[in-house]
Amino acid sequence: MESKVRVRFAPSPTGYLHIGGARTALFNWLYARRHGGVFVLRIEDTDRERSTDEAIDAIINGMTWLGLTWDEGPFLQTDRLDRYSEEAQRLLAEGKAYKCYCTSEELEEMRKAALDRKEAPKYDRRCLARSESEQAACEARGLRPVIRFRCPDEGTTIIGDQVKGEVVFENQNLDDFIMVRADGIPTYNFAVVVDDYDMNITHVIRGDDHLSNTPRQVVLGQALGYRIPEFAHLPMILGSDKTRLSKRHGATAVEAYRDEGYLPQALINYLALLGWGYEDQTVFAPEELIAKFGLEAVGKSPAIFDPAKLEWMNGVYIRELTLPELAGHQKSFMQAAGLPIEMYEDAWYLRLAEITQERLIKLADIVGLSDFFFSRVPFDPVAVEKVLRKEGTKDVLEKAIEVLSDSFTFEAHEIETRLRALAETTGIKAKFVFQPLRVAVSGRTISPPLFETMELLGRDTTIERLGEAINLLEPQDE
Repeated sequence: MESKVRVRFAPSPTGYLHIGGARTALFNWLYARRHGGVFVLRIEDTDRERSTDEAIDAIINGMTWLGLTWDEGPFLQTDRLDRYSEEAQRLLAEGKAYKCYCTSEELEEMRKAALDRKEAPKYDRRCLARSESEQAACEARGLRPVIRFRCPDEGTTIIGDQVKGEVVFENQNLDDFIMVRADGIPTYNFAVVVDDYDMNITHVIRGDDHLSNTPRQVVLGQALGYRIPEFAHLPMILGSDKTRLSKRHGATAVEAYRDEGYLPQALINYLALLGWGYEDQTVFAPEELIAKFGLEAVGKSPAIFDPAKLEWMNGVYIRELTLPELAGHQKSFMQAAGLPIEMYEDAWYLRLAEITQERLIKLADIVGLSDFFFSRVPFDPVAVEKVLRKEGTKDVLEKAIEVLSDSFTFEAHEIETRLRALAETTGIKAKFVFQPLRVAVSGRTISPPLFETMELLGRDTTIERLGEAINLLEPQDE
């Protein structure tokens, strides 16, 4: 009987949850959900100098926002130090590991000698045969040992990777790596093997930067008598210039994407396409991703992170929101920007959502599209020179005030009808009427649709704004 699928996401809390980590978490989550398995969250915090509580919070907050709920955890490696010590002592007792008392100076000499011989640096096992009396003498000198794993010298270690296929490693190239540091803290390659065994992990799905660690972990697991999990190493994510993904490519913290106004479902959809694909489909609901995801469709080549495509996808998801959902998001961003959202009723925000939904790329864009509704913003100097100071603009604004002052229901379609009639009677092209009106009411050349904008501003404020624009032009007409 096949064992139940159990996968894990095991980040190191030394920084934020980045795009690569989020992609790894997502692929593990999708695999678990696809196979009715268990998704475990484990925090690998044995790097005490760099691990922080803030980073742990950032990982948990980022995963929660993305909706990547875990079934077990979060487990902390620092809560399991006794367990690592137990297994290290077992390997020592079985002669599969040994204490090493070499100083940093000795190790550096060893490294330089290997390089001089044009060989890859490798520990020369000088501590392997130390007797108990020699070890005692080292400790009497104040030397604290590390524990090294004795790697096999011969044969090969073959990884049947579910993404890359069969990968063969020559055991003679493996080093006797450190399992436990002098302070008793386990290293990554040791702790991860014990954790995966104890947590019954069946599949290790991670970035291919970990592929070089895999043979060490396999031979260590075999020495411990553990069942070895299946491996799947995901392709790297590169920037558009084909170099390793970094901040300059737009790869910031997941929480930063949230704060910029990306929807979690858009980011999830985009991350899924970084290294995986299904036929020609691009947009997937979460349940579709779960139903269609499989490691067999994960590519071997690096994935390219394209911020423009992510923005496009976010726009797609924004347009799928209901108006109440969008209005709620918009109010949150406006409030965070310090806009006095209490000025308007809920119906006003629903109308704003309706007229801006097609124009948004990120939710945060609403601030720049709406700030002028709350108070007059400074006129854009370029808009003033290119639009308002054109000949005849003052006359257009004055006639618009007359038209808008008439008694009629101040709604977008009525406003449009009257202003288009104004353009016809004056013989001025409609765009040369509407452009100065837009700058007059919003202070800029880009705003939500003009007539709907006037409706939301209201008759009195609209006419007041047109008057202010006329006053701005007065000195030029004297």
